[in-house]
Amino acid sequence: MATTTTDAAPKAKASSSSTARIDAADAYYTFDAEDLESLRKEAPWKNDPKWFTNVAVSPSAIMKMMTHCQSGVEKGLKKGGNPIEVMGLMLGRPAPTSPRTLIVTDVFPLPIEGFETRVIADDDDVVNHMIALGESLENTRQEKFMGWYHSHPFDVGLHSHCFLSQTDISTQLQWQRAEDPHGNPFLAVVVDPLRSLAKGVPEVKAFRVYPPEYNSPVANECPDGTVVGKEKTRLEKWGSCWARYYELEVDYFMSRSARHVMDILTQNFLWMRNLGSTPSLEAETRQRYPERVSAVVEKIQNLDLLSIGNASAGGTGAQSSGGRGGGTSLAATQAGSTIVSSLGRKDADEGEISKACQGVVELASEKIHANIVQMAKKELFS
Repeated sequence: MATTTTDAAPKAKASSSSTARIDAADAYYTFDAEDLESLRKEAPWKNDPKWFTNVAVSPSAIMKMMTHCQSGVEKGLKKGGNPIEVMGLMLGRPAPTSPRTLIVTDVFPLPIEGFETRVIADDDDVVNHMIALGESLENTRQEKFMGWYHSHPFDVGLHSHCFLSQTDISTQLQWQRAEDPHGNPFLAVVVDPLRSLAKGVPEVKAFRVYPPEYNSPVANECPDGTVVGKEKTRLEKWGSCWARYYELEVDYFMSRSARHVMDILTQNFLWMRNLGSTPSLEAETRQRYPERVSAVVEKIQNLDLLSIGNASAGGTGAQSSGGRGGGTSLAATQAGSTIVSSLGRKDADEGEISKACQGVVELASEKIHANIVQMAKKELFS
C-alpha cells in the first residue's frame, strides 16, 4: 500500500463538545477520554482480524524512529561488520473519531541489538528497562504502549525489506493476544533504513498478524491485498509467512500550525535543498554504492549463461538430426531429454537475469539522475 502524507485528520464527533471545536488538522493531537474508553470496551477488532486499515504517525515519532534505525546502520558499519537491527516501542491509541485507524504519537528506542530477520528481546536488563519506562509513562502520558518497531537493514534490492519474519510473527502474535482483548490493539512496524537512505524517503510499513485459526478467503493473497500466483515472488517480497499477516496504510499527520511553518520554510528556504545538497556525493551513499554494484556483479557472474545457450543450440540440433532418418532416433531421444532439462534451467536462469538487469537499471538510473542534477547546477551557478 502507498505511504502518504496528510494534514487533514478526521473531524471530531459532533457529540463530543471538547473535540468538536478542534480544527480537523489538529484532531489527532487530542481525544475525548470517554469516547476512547468506550471504543476500548467495545473492541471491534476482536471480531474482525482485518479491522484496522490505517496508521497515522506523528512527525516526531517518525523522526525518532528513522534516527534510531539509521544509528544501527552506522554502529554496525563502524565496527567493520553489517548494519545492526534495532527495536523500540510505540506510544499511541486507536482513534475514536476514525475507529479503523491507529495513531502513533511517540516512540522510545530500546537497548536491543538484533540479527538478520530477527530481533532478540528477552534480556533481563531490557525487560527491566521496559517495565521502568512503562511505569514512568503511566504517570506522564495518557496514551499506552500500542506497538513495536524494528529495522531490517539489509542490502538494497529489487523489493523493500519491510516484511515480518517467522520470529516477528511470533512476537507480534504474543503482543496481540496479551493486549488486544484489553482494549489496546497492538501494531508492528518495520523500517528499511538502507532503502530509505538510497531513495531519500522513509521506507516504513505497518502490519498486524492474523490469529492462527484465520485463513484468507482469497487464494494467494499477499499482505498488501494483491494476489500473486508465483510462490517465489511472494517469498521474495513478503517472506515465508506471507499468508499470516496484512499491511496497513501509513499516513503522516501534522498540525495546522506546523503545516503553516513548513509552508513558509518550503517557500523561503527548503526549495534550495535540491540545489544545495548532493545526495549522491554524501559519505553514506558513496560507501554503499560500490557494495550495491558488487552485489549486482556477483548475481550476473553466478548466472549459468552457458546452459541457456546450450539449451537453444540443443533444440536446433535435435530438429536437424531427426530429419536424417530412423537411424538417429536413439540420439534424438537422448537429445530431447537433455533439452527438457536444459529448458527448465533456462527458465530459472532467465528469471535471475531479469532480476540482475533490473538491479543494473536501478543503479544506472540513480547515476544518470545525479549527473543531470550536477549539470543543471553547473549551468545555473557557474
